[in-house]
Amino acid sequence: MLLTITTSYSPATDLGYLLHKHPDRLQTFDLAYGRVHVFYPEAETDRCTAAMLLDVDSVGLVRRSYGQHRENFALAEYVNDRPYVASSFMSVAIAKVYSSALSGKCKDRPNLVQTPIHLSAKLSILPCRGGDKFLRRLFEPLGYSVISERHILDSSFQEWGESRYYTVTLERQCLLSEMLRHLYVLIPVLDDEKHYWVAEAEIEKLLRHGEDWLSEHPEQEVIVSRYLKHQRRLTRQALTQLGDVGEDEEDVRLCETEIEENIGLNEVRLTKTTEIIKESGAKRVLDLGCGEGKLLRKLMREKQFEEVVGMDVSHQSLKIAQQRLHYERLSEKEQERLAFIQGSLCYRDSRLSGYDAAAVIEVIEHLDKPRIAAFERVVFEYACPTMVVLTTPNEEYNVKFENLPAGKFRHRDHRFEWTRREFESWTADVAKRFGYSVMYYPIGEEDSVVGAPTQMAVFTQ
Repeated sequence: MLLTITTSYSPATDLGYLLHKHPDRLQTFDLAYGRVHVFYPEAETDRCTAAMLLDVDSVGLVRRSYGQHRENFALAEYVNDRPYVASSFMSVAIAKVYSSALSGKCKDRPNLVQTPIHLSAKLSILPCRGGDKFLRRLFEPLGYSVISERHILDSSFQEWGESRYYTVTLERQCLLSEMLRHLYVLIPVLDDEKHYWVAEAEIEKLLRHGEDWLSEHPEQEVIVSRYLKHQRRLTRQALTQLGDVGEDEEDVRLCETEIEENIGLNEVRLTKTTEIIKESGAKRVLDLGCGEGKLLRKLMREKQFEEVVGMDVSHQSLKIAQQRLHYERLSEKEQERLAFIQGSLCYRDSRLSGYDAAAVIEVIEHLDKPRIAAFERVVFEYACPTMVVLTTPNEEYNVKFENLPAGKFRHRDHRFEWTRREFESWTADVAKRFGYSVMYYPIGEEDSVVGAPTQMAVFTQ
């Protein structure tokens, strides 16, 4: 497996100082599972490329258990992709061979360590469980330009279709140590596997290499869960340390995240909600049931919104939202734009009156059905915003989730999930009784039989 890192910074050969590997020499390092070769295919003043070639000992792998692959089929010990793809083997090689660069140390070029330079990393074969969309959801929020080429299973048998393997190029102006930390964490996340036993020590590694970016990443829960091989206890500990998440609350969020991760549904929901509210011309916006503040973060990025208020019944959720949005570090002007209030959507609240728009995203299904009537009056009669954007799961789509048992809801905390007909019947009745018109939008890729995974209704006075 091959990883190359290229820079056009001048002089480009300073990359050798940052990596602590001389461009004029081939260097070889022995690891427990094989050997790593570092060399420079090109080393000119205007362009320099460092290559890390990992030569995995296939025979040695047979003598060791390296995770779930061994259990998947009878010949897994002898027939597997481990010697040929970027995986946790590559992450370990980065940590061992590029240890000083990973930690941001360089005594010969101390200023360069803290200087963002143009870098391009290319992974020759990268497995991606989740496809190109998931790959981009991991790297693009970190500022990378992503170029990916998916490979077919076998050129001699085109009918076999495409594989889960990609050639990937990542480009960004950043510190070399940043790029290496991102690769160290996200390569095994994309592979969704590790070749060694995952215990509590992995939490410390994850937090160390993700300390300056993971807490703000929109796919944080998926990254943590996959990195720790879906071990709930470890995942819970890591998320708690990242965001002070309560155990019960985290379990609920993680459940839905794992079910929906392959289609990136939450990001689609939040983006569409923000777009619709922005297009309405709204200035003052409510996020009802704001949770940990992911929608609030998107709303705050839009300068059109002069006032953004997040409301949740959970004090702990509001605390997390404030931490995630770094409320204490915001300027006085930004703090005036953003407010948090604790309250219930089943009780009349004068603080909710007078807003241009309200978002109620994946909230109503958490209410007991006898409380829905109270919710209707609180939102549509008393608060009465000009626009209400409301989303809820489409129960019919659940059959498309392979990791969701038949008859089960996406959340253990869901009290119900509506079919499309049930949702449209309820929303039409609400609109008629409270003086709104309603329009519907599918959220996520729409299936011709069961519809879209999330259904959205936009109520307008």
